[in-house]
Amino acid sequence: MATSERRSKAPRNSEEEIRDYKKKLSEVNRRASRLDRSLKQKEREIRGLKKAIERSHEWEKQLLTLSVLSRILNSTLEHRTVRRRAMQAATELMKAEVGSLLLIDEETNRLYFEVALGDKEETVKTFHLEMGEGIAGWVAKHGEPLIVHDAKNDPRFFSEVDKKSNFITRNVVCVPVKVKEKTIGVLEAINKLGGEAFLKEDVTIFQSLADQVAVALDNARLLAEIEGLFFQTAESLADAIEKRDPYTGGHTKRVTTYSLAIGEQLNLEPDEMRLLKLAAILHDIGKIGVEDRILRKTDKLNEEEYDQMKQHTLMGAEIIGHIKQLHGIIPGLKYHHEKLDGKGYPEGLANGYIPLIAKIVAVADTFDAMTSDRPYRKALLREEAFHELQRCCGTQFDKGLVDAFIKAFGMGKI
Repeated sequence: MATSERRSKAPRNSEEEIRDYKKKLSEVNRRASRLDRSLKQKEREIRGLKKAIERSHEWEKQLLTLSVLSRILNSTLEHRTVRRRAMQAATELMKAEVGSLLLIDEETNRLYFEVALGDKEETVKTFHLEMGEGIAGWVAKHGEPLIVHDAKNDPRFFSEVDKKSNFITRNVVCVPVKVKEKTIGVLEAINKLGGEAFLKEDVTIFQSLADQVAVALDNARLLAEIEGLFFQTAESLADAIEKRDPYTGGHTKRVTTYSLAIGEQLNLEPDEMRLLKLAAILHDIGKIGVEDRILRKTDKLNEEEYDQMKQHTLMGAEIIGHIKQLHGIIPGLKYHHEKLDGKGYPEGLANGYIPLIAKIVAVADTFDAMTSDRPYRKALLREEAFHELQRCCGTQFDKGLVDAFIKAFGMGKI
């Protein structure tokens, strides 16, 4: 019995040990392989998580940028400013090289470049696209956003713009701009900076910007329509007053044209130009309170009549004073007969106290008076009137404004 037990516990031969070792080694290798695959999977998950976190941070930055840009975009209703700010916001938000805002011309149903950021803007703005033509035309026609990763190989790409502007479009994200479900244009961001590609997430946030651009554009359009109606009403009122005086036909329109030409030479802001335009249109509204016998008199006015005529500046200011929104134009109505030497009316203000808007209207008003026929004198020739304006610089007129006025004539802007 003892001998049998000893034989059963006898050591295994070397072949058995080798097989057993190989078996264990194989199991270890299988476990190592599974562990390696698991580690690689975890590494991929970690990398994916890192990318997700980075993208989340980027998304947060884009949302913050969108919020800031939205406030900037909606800080004005001046339509040209709104459109340029829209494109600046688009390129900044998308981290793109350039961007374009294309609007649909309702009469021709074609797209035109309203704003095209970059040094080739004027070249690009000469192009018009048919509905469905190019990437922008496709988006406008279908009303759907689009990402194009390889523009030159996309059949929808309109290459003529690149050829004429010597620009290379690599990739594009384009979204529709809609007002009440109606597509009025498209926003484009072109060439993602850093050689990167536009992503689906970019489309989502870009569309959010486009929706806000649509609201801003529509508000600006409505304001422009209201302003247009108001200007037409003001012009009709001025025209009705002019009809009381047979010798001043077209005076208001000419004074308005001259005043705006001076304002453009001075690079006045849009809001200042609007006030100047209204002041020029309504500068003589106070004459509604002047008697016909004085307005229609064919001879020179006597002193008493002239004193009554001078009251039109105060009456005009009083009339407009009842309209709170027009208080900004009152200085143009009230002081456009003041002189730099303090010898004007109604208050005898000297140079430093005469508002700019009044000094501009004064130049325009006087020039038109000098170059228009009156029953008691013939109109001066243009050059004669220019000479008279220059002669009175420093005493009656601001030299800088007279120079700007004459320059505008020389440039063909009047």
